[in-house]
Amino acid sequence: MTRILVTGATGVFGHRIVDRLSDAGHEVLGLTRRPAGATVVERNGGEPIEGDLLERSALQSALDGRDVDVVVHAATRLPPETKTTAAYWQRNDRVRLTGAKHLLAAVGEGIDQFVFPSVVWVARQPDGSAFDEAAARHPDRATQSAADVEDLLAAAGDKLGFDATILRTGFFYGPDGRHTRLFAKNLLAGDLPVVGGGLFGRRDARVSLLHASDAARAVRSAVDAGIDGCYHVVDDEPVTFAAYVQTFADLLDAPAPRRIPWWLARPLAGKDMVRFLTSPFPTTNERFRDATGWEPQYPTYRDGLQQIVAAWETDGTLAALREDSREDVTVPSYREAVV
Repeated sequence: MTRILVTGATGVFGHRIVDRLSDAGHEVLGLTRRPAGATVVERNGGEPIEGDLLERSALQSALDGRDVDVVVHAATRLPPETKTTAAYWQRNDRVRLTGAKHLLAAVGEGIDQFVFPSVVWVARQPDGSAFDEAAARHPDRATQSAADVEDLLAAAGDKLGFDATILRTGFFYGPDGRHTRLFAKNLLAGDLPVVGGGLFGRRDARVSLLHASDAARAVRSAVDAGIDGCYHVVDDEPVTFAAYVQTFADLLDAPAPRRIPWWLARPLAGKDMVRFLTSPFPTTNERFRDATGWEPQYPTYRDGLQQIVAAWETDGTLAALREDSREDVTVPSYREAVV
């Protein structure tokens, strides 16, 4: 039986990872900073380990006496605001990079594999063209730490003899994702515009998406296959943000979203969010599929959005969102988009 340590084990992505790995018969240790997180880990079949990635000695103490075969470093501390600042990203950088260093110090010499969910837009191309795993990276302040962890693990894997597995995921969405719910709420209120590039906002960016459940299944596939190297994990069809929100609006029976240019949206949404929405990052999952046999359960954004709306209709979330949309509107957040 493989013993796997998962960081970020209580998050939208992390609790799914714990669940999928547990279902596959692995022994899963879910790291949580707070006692309340233990319930989430246990509910998904894992054993909670209380510790803080940023406190090296405490982390080592929490793992003392436990042999770990695989580490999945899915923890982030993403900005709580739409209009982000350098200080927000620095906090996230510490969780990603310092956390990875502390994990390596605690268990690095004894592990077989270290899996890091990165993001595909770390390698988006300046001209907006399609790219693959071999393309040059172009990190910005939101993705620099993802690039740094990729480099750290590649070097550490060579030195210590473990497989460094980089899974660059697409833009996440899912029924319990904060940004997905905010998109829906604002669409229902008629206040989620399509932000376009160019002077008049008519240029759309094609991006690669991924349902959160497919992301967790990909982690399981990577662990089961024991792969090494960098892979893009996205669905089968890149889409423009305009098509994504229009399809979402249609499924919600919401008003059609209006279009505004990037320069008008920037004072409200912030430069990081606007850059994200207007800079293309189309790619494919071909290399990962070939290596693991993984296929997305939701191969297109249409499939994923249909699942989300159906789930919301069943559990009452959609009715609650309709009610909330009549009261106030919140600008969609970058928080869950960047893992």
